[in-house]
Amino acid sequence: MTRKKVKLAFIENDTARKTTYNKRKKGLLKKVNEISTLCGIEACGIIYGPYDPQPEMWPSPSGVEKVLTKFKTAPEFDQSRRMVDQESFLKQRIGKAEKQLRRQWADNKEKETTMLMFQCLNAGKVVQNDMSMDDLNDLSSMIDHNLRKIGRRIESGDSENVIHQNESESQVMAAQSQVQLPMEPPLPLLPPPPPPPTAPDNDEIEMMSRLGWI
Repeated sequence: MTRKKVKLAFIENDTARKTTYNKRKKGLLKKVNEISTLCGIEACGIIYGPYDPQPEMWPSPSGVEKVLTKFKTAPEFDQSRRMVDQESFLKQRIGKAEKQLRRQWADNKEKETTMLMFQCLNAGKVVQNDMSMDDLNDLSSMIDHNLRKIGRRIESGDSENVIHQNESESQVMAAQSQVQLPMEPPLPLLPPPPPPPTAPDNDEIEMMSRLGWI
């Protein structure tokens, strides 16, 4: 059965708070004992609580004093090298969570772009007309990446997949031709100017006078 998630907040009820304190204190000292026995290290524990007249110590007051003396005689750098307080611990956790979130976002983006690329290959054109400039650039980069992979595999002499790769390359290039940045339409061409009028020669003048035009 899955354990219920504990809400990290101060327990208002006195009886419940005291019960939780005793339970957690025993569990904490038990963990200190386990890590010392299993890993062969020197460890100690000191717990001050409002319900005990004297602090709880493990393994004993003399054992605690021995470990603390050894800790204080160590160089200052070694004392604080791996020491964290609650604020720094939370900052580390937040930093790791943000890093995982960025990695997951990048993986999801790559999968979405790959799916879109294959949809464009099957349709022979860009299937989404409302793509942003960033999406178009990601799709173009994905197509270029796959073209380079196909080229490297062809150059390596993988003869069994040459025909399939050539077909895939043609499909990818066809889809890439559809991924173009928007451009303004070209201006329409003006019709050529009419030729300049030429002066009539003598025969044309004679013919026009016979017809009564001049």
